[in-house]
Amino acid sequence: MAPSSVVVTMENTKNISLVEVNDLDSPAFRDKNKAANPKRFTKVLLLKAQRTLGCIPKTFASVKKRIALSDEEPKYRGKLYRFIRAFLAISVVALCIEIFAYFNKWELNLVNPWEVQSILQWTYMAWISFRADYIAPSLSKLTTFCIVLFLIQSVDRLVLCLGCFWMKFRKIKPIINEDASDLEDGSYCPMVLVQIPMCNEKEVFAQSIGAVCQLDWPKDRFLVQVLDDSDDEVLQQMIKNECLSWKEKGVNIIYRHRFIRTGYKAGNLKSAMTCDYVQDYEFVAIFDADFQPNPDFLKLTVPHFKGKPDVGLVQARWTFVNQDENLLTRLQNINLCFHFEVEQQVNGHYLNFFGFNGTAGVWRIKALEESGGWLERTTVEDMDIAVRAHLYGWKFIYVNDVRALCELPESYEAYKKQQHRWHSGPMQLFRLCLPTILTSKISVWKKANMIFLFFLLRKLVLPFYSFTLFCIILPLTMFIPEAQLPAWVICYVPIVMSILNILPAPKSFPFLMPYLLFENTMSVTKFNAMVSGLFQLGSAYEWVVTKKTGRSSESDLLAFAEEESKKMNEEKISRRLSESGLELYGKLKEHEQEIPKKKKANKIYRKELALAFLLLTAAARSLLSAQGIHFYYLLFQGLTFLIVGLDLIGEQVS
Repeated sequence: MAPSSVVVTMENTKNISLVEVNDLDSPAFRDKNKAANPKRFTKVLLLKAQRTLGCIPKTFASVKKRIALSDEEPKYRGKLYRFIRAFLAISVVALCIEIFAYFNKWELNLVNPWEVQSILQWTYMAWISFRADYIAPSLSKLTTFCIVLFLIQSVDRLVLCLGCFWMKFRKIKPIINEDASDLEDGSYCPMVLVQIPMCNEKEVFAQSIGAVCQLDWPKDRFLVQVLDDSDDEVLQQMIKNECLSWKEKGVNIIYRHRFIRTGYKAGNLKSAMTCDYVQDYEFVAIFDADFQPNPDFLKLTVPHFKGKPDVGLVQARWTFVNQDENLLTRLQNINLCFHFEVEQQVNGHYLNFFGFNGTAGVWRIKALEESGGWLERTTVEDMDIAVRAHLYGWKFIYVNDVRALCELPESYEAYKKQQHRWHSGPMQLFRLCLPTILTSKISVWKKANMIFLFFLLRKLVLPFYSFTLFCIILPLTMFIPEAQLPAWVICYVPIVMSILNILPAPKSFPFLMPYLLFENTMSVTKFNAMVSGLFQLGSAYEWVVTKKTGRSSESDLLAFAEEESKKMNEEKISRRLSESGLELYGKLKEHEQEIPKKKKANKIYRKELALAFLLLTAAARSLLSAQGIHFYYLLFQGLTFLIVGLDLIGEQVS
C-alpha cells in the first residue's frame, strides 16, 4: 500500500460508496481543494462581517439607552468641561477647513501671496502664516516644558524601580531587633488599641469586626474600638449588636457613636483618642471597615517597634479580594501593586518616610500626640499626620510581607470619586504644610525630598503633564503641524514606563496597553482634582465614602465561617428571637419600606466624552498628514475616553 494512502472501513456499507485515495498530492485532489478553500474562506468572512454589522445597531441602542438613563449631576460640568467643549468645537471647524483644503490640493506654503486670487485661499494662507509665526513657537515652548517634566518623572520612576530591584537582589527587609520568641512566651505584648472607623458600611462591618476580634493577641492586652459615624439608626443598632456578640465571647470591644459628625474620618479618630482609657495603651492599629487583617497581624508588626524608640509607624501592605472582578479592578491592582511594592518599600528603607495609607498600619500613640494628633483641615488626614510626624523626627517602617485583605472600587463612579479625593487632598496639604516644612529642623535633603519629590513631582507634576501633554498639546499639534511631538514621547517612553509599573504584578502583562490608555484617561480626573486642591475650589473638600460590596475571600474566611457557624447560629437565633431582636427586625423592615429605593444606573461623564471626540477629531486630522503613530495613539486613546465616558468600564448595572 502506498505511504500516502488512506483506507476507510465502514460497517453497513449498503448504499455507501467507498473511495480509496492513494495519492493525496494528486493534481485532481489538489485542484479540488484549491477550488473549495477560497469559497469557504469567503463564506467565513461574510458570516463574520454579518455578525459584526449586526452588533452595530445593538451597540448604538445600548449607548443611546445609557445616555437617556444618565443622571450626571451638574456640579461635575465645571470650567474644565466648558474649556474642553470649546476646544472640541474649534477642532471640528478646523478639521472641516483642513479637509476642504486637502481635497482642493491647496499647498499654499509654496504659493506667492500675490498669486492667490480666491479670498478663501487668502484667508487660509493668512491662518497658516499666523500659526507658524505666533502660535507654533509658544506651543513648542510649552511642549518642551512638559517633555522635560515627563522625563524627570520618568527618571524618578526608574530610580525607584532600580532601588526595588536592589532590595530584591540583596534580600533587604526590615529587621526585628529582638528574638520573635518574646512574643511566644508573652514577655513582649504591649497594650494595643485597635480602631475601626466606619460610616454607613452596611455591607462590610461584620467582616471587619469579626476579623479584628480574631487577632492573635492576649485578650487583656488589646481593646477594639468600633467608631461608627453612621446616620442610619437601624444600622447603628445592627453594628452595636455585632459588638455585643463579640463582647459576650470575651473580646474587649467598645462601640462608639458621634452625634455630631464633623471632620469625617479625622474627626472620628480624633474624638476616639480623647477617651480616658487611651492613655493605658502604647500603640494603636487602624483598619478601615472593608479591611480583614490576618490573625497574626499584630505579631508581625508590633515587634518592629521593640528597641526602636524613634519608630512611629509600621505600615503593612494591602491585598485585594476582588482584583479580578472586572477590567477596572485589574487596572487598579497594577497601580497599587507598584505603589506598595516599589514606592512604599523603597521610600521606607532609604528615607524612613512615606505617606501613611490611612489603614492597615500601627502607630505609636506618643508619635501621634507629639505630632499634633488627627486634624480635620484636609481630606487626606493620613498623609497629614505622616508629614507632621516626619517633621518631628519620627521614622516609618514598611513591611511588604504583612498583608491585609480589602476591596477595590468596582464601579468607575466610586473609583473616580476616590481618585478625586486622593489627588485634591495632597495639594490642600501642600499649601498648609509648606511654611512648616521650610522652618522645620529636619535636614535640607529631607526638606528637598518632601517638597520636590513627595509633593511637587509625584502629586502635582504627574497629573499636570499627563493631561496637558497627551490630552491638550498632542491633539493641538495635529492642527498646528509646525509644533510636533516626537514619537518617543508618545509611544516608546510611555510603554517602557508602563512595563516598569506592571512588573510588581506580572500576571497583568496582558493588560499593558489597556493600562497605558486608561492611565491617560484618568489624567483628566486627577488634573481637575489637583487644580481644585491647589486653588481651594469647592470640590476640594468633598468626602464621599467609597462604595463597598462586602466580598469575602474564600481562602481567608471560609475556614473561620465553618468553625464558628454552629456557635454563631445558635447565639444569633436566640438573640433574634428575643423581644429586642424582633423589635429590631420590625424596624428594619419598616425602614426599608419608608425609604424609596433609587434605581441604579450607569452614568455618562461629559468631560471624558468631550475629550473622546476631541482626540478622534485630531486622529482624523492626522490622517491628512500621514502620521502613523500619532494616528493610532489618538484613535485608541479617543476610543478609551469614549468607553470610560459611557461608563462601560467597571461594574455594569442592568
